[in-house]
Amino acid sequence: MSVPLRRDNPAGSALRFATELIAWVATPWALASHSVALAVLSVVVLIGLPTLFSTPGDKRSVIVAVPGFVTILLVLLQLVAAVAASWVAWPAAVAVVVSVLAVATVAFEVPRWRWLLSGGARSTSRTG
Repeated sequence: MSVPLRRDNPAGSALRFATELIAWVATPWALASHSVALAVLSVVVLIGLPTLFSTPGDKRSVIVAVPGFVTILLVLLQLVAAVAASWVAWPAAVAVVVSVLAVATVAFEVPRWRWLLSGGARSTSRTG
């Protein structure tokens, strides 16, 4: 019997996506007054890296396969960017909400991260 591939928790996916969107908006917003080139580069990095690199079994389409810990680091990059940039770019009340969202995202990501660290799709292909 084969174990099915990891199924996303819809709430966790929604929180992760919301945080990514915030990172994509807040980071260039925070950087634009310092350097337009850095603002543009931040969007390329924040959107491009997770699009290019992913763990097999975690996404339907994998361009460059990476181990699970790399996917976790990419999520953490998005979370840190969202929180740090929101504190720089937006009022404190908004930054507090973004920070709470990031903490909630981490809480919902823990099962996925455990799966990614356990070997991801490799561990699900065993028969029992």
